[in-house]
Amino acid sequence: MADGQTRKSDVSVAEFFDAGRERLCLKLMSGKSGLSRRVEELAINRPGLALTGFFRYFAHRRIQILGHAEMAYLHSLSEAERLRRLRQVFARHVPCIVLTRRYRVFPELIALGQEFRTPILCTPLITKDFINAATLVLERLTLPQMNAQGTMVEILGVGVLIEGKAGVGKSETALALVKKGHSLIADDVTRLRLDSSGALIGSAIGVTRFHMEIRGMGIIHVPSLFGVASVRGEKRLDMVVSLVRPEGLVNDDRSGQQPRKREYFGVSVPCMALPVAPGRDISNLIEVAALDQKLKQLGHDAAKEMDEKLIALLTKNGTTSD
Repeated sequence: MADGQTRKSDVSVAEFFDAGRERLCLKLMSGKSGLSRRVEELAINRPGLALTGFFRYFAHRRIQILGHAEMAYLHSLSEAERLRRLRQVFARHVPCIVLTRRYRVFPELIALGQEFRTPILCTPLITKDFINAATLVLERLTLPQMNAQGTMVEILGVGVLIEGKAGVGKSETALALVKKGHSLIADDVTRLRLDSSGALIGSAIGVTRFHMEIRGMGIIHVPSLFGVASVRGEKRLDMVVSLVRPEGLVNDDRSGQQPRKREYFGVSVPCMALPVAPGRDISNLIEVAALDQKLKQLGHDAAKEMDEKLIALLTKNGTTSD
């Protein structure tokens, strides 16, 4: 059903750049050929002491930041001395260097980035804000992730993964839900990751984001047809709906008192099986199932309440008979 992955111990500069391009407002200024370099220590380093020539405890495996203090120091040096100091830092094979605060990139940095194949990035963010945001990006890149076969939608705040065998109607059902005003997260394959709070977050694989494949029609771009509100980048997974043929449904529980669970990374997610048959409006059923799941999250379980009422009624009748 899914291909699991363990937590990554490092990431490439290209992965960091792609993940933070928009959030961190990153631009690549030099060293494109070095984007495959690995960030072996997932933290940010300010190389102040290294620029003065002290390298004993230099964290060269980390992303290096040139902020206000570092740039002021470099500006105070002559061009020749600045080149010498920077060359010493580049010679330690750092993963990449990021300039913050819209500072002008020294020509020496551009040349050294090309010479040592070290990516030079810049951002308009102030140093403190960049470090905080970049740390979150690195953490997200290393969290456990997996691909789950299925189409994910958001229904009134509830993240629903619709799974089933090929041709059962997952995409068509999701399309009907989008037409009702709900949002598409991912079609056909959903990327699941476990975030730091222990929640499962679903998103699309980059190349398929905001697109759907409809049998007999081909590929459609959902926001172009239904507006930007018809898609979402990611959503917490709250429940799984498995579409099955009636003959494939086993141990059918019509009361809802035997909840099924699906487990990802040790996290249990409520799961229900819906039989697909001519005349059944599956999109309506999934919409109601999502609303019912939302009520359960608020502490209202219809099946449990009905069971308690029946027990109370039977107990009362039995007492009356006695």
